[in-house]
Amino acid sequence: MWQSGDAYEAYIGRWSRRIAATFVRQLGAPASRRWLDVGCGTGALTSAVLAAADPAEVVGADPSEGFLKTARASVTDPRATFTLADARSLPFPDARFDVVVSGLVLNFVPDPDRAAAEIARVTAPGGLAATYLWDLAEGMELIRRFWDAAGELDPEAVAELDEGRRFTLCRPEPLGRLWTDAGFTAVSVGEIRIPTVFADFDDYWQPFLGAQGPAPTYLATLPPAHRDRIRELLRSRLPMDPDGSIPLTARAWVVSGIA
Repeated sequence: MWQSGDAYEAYIGRWSRRIAATFVRQLGAPASRRWLDVGCGTGALTSAVLAAADPAEVVGADPSEGFLKTARASVTDPRATFTLADARSLPFPDARFDVVVSGLVLNFVPDPDRAAAEIARVTAPGGLAATYLWDLAEGMELIRRFWDAAGELDPEAVAELDEGRRFTLCRPEPLGRLWTDAGFTAVSVGEIRIPTVFADFDDYWQPFLGAQGPAPTYLATLPPAHRDRIRELLRSRLPMDPDGSIPLTARAWVVSGIA
């Protein structure tokens, strides 16, 4: 599902970069800290840390070689390094990092409790740990609108695949509980909203054909005629400004805590 860095960038990566920048600014971590980016993907959050937080170092960890290849090519700052790693078994000693972050990842980890425990383990005492996830049930419009249209045409299949139903972690209460159960203190949950404006309908639709992520992967399994029906239903329902652009918004839930 998550292998092609270029396809991911067109689908979600461009919006990941916008929300990552806001997330890092809001954390307000002091300069010259040691950072770990768990599930770094194509490097959106790592890039934001380098640009806004003046870190001593940033280590990006991800289980996808395809994503790491994109990250290494796009992030050339010598303070950044990337390593192949699973969030459930981080290859770092205890208390290794001052700030540990994870963006748009933990709902895809089969055991998020174990991943949160690993994040707590590698965070230094008094250090900061934070993560954010798209509000897939309501607030991530570009995905929500796709599943609403697909579900109208194929309700039985979509009932099992719809990310808003599958990923119950992507809500304030379970996200806060994940951090509390991992042992963090001063746990705080908030939100970030960003605009996701598409130049035209093709700018919205084409990234769904890249087979990266649950919705595009589902779309790739359908016969062309069924894909076309979803496309035209979306075309008829998406909001459109006079210039042809499509103004949507995206919300992410954020949790932070102290080790």
